[in-house]
Amino acid sequence: MSLQLPNGRITIYLSLVLALVLTIMPLPSVVSAWRPTWVLLVLLYWTLALPHRVNVGHAWVLGLLQDVLLGAPLGVHALSFSLACYVFALNFQRFRNFSIWQQSLLVGVICLLHQLLRFWAAYLFDDVALTSGILYPVFSSMVLWPWIFLLLRKTRRRFKVR
Repeated sequence: MSLQLPNGRITIYLSLVLALVLTIMPLPSVVSAWRPTWVLLVLLYWTLALPHRVNVGHAWVLGLLQDVLLGAPLGVHALSFSLACYVFALNFQRFRNFSIWQQSLLVGVICLLHQLLRFWAAYLFDDVALTSGILYPVFSSMVLWPWIFLLLRKTRRRFKVR
């Protein structure tokens, strides 16, 4: 039995809200450094699957929400999410043809750019040093991409989101 929600918006928005919750969920300090970029992963999936439904505007709003939730300089996440979604929306037909492992590498590159942009903003506002810890979320996001992709695809098909 498949459920049909109104226009599928509820399913998309619930997945994005869940990603925001996972982003602010407290974790032990050992695991916290490896926290994947949940919102970016979910945004990239929806941009890849339905570029006409989830676009740069959604990425900008979610980035601003994440900036507010994390206390980051306003616009840092918004800019990086928007750039990532723009690249994915521009090339979605090409990226769809990649294997899931190739997509995972591509997501890793996008997450690395996101992390570098966050570091750059932190460097402008505070005096921080570049460490290898910036790569931990990149690796965890790359490893989680296949499971996020398959889970969201199953959800999209079950609830007939088009």
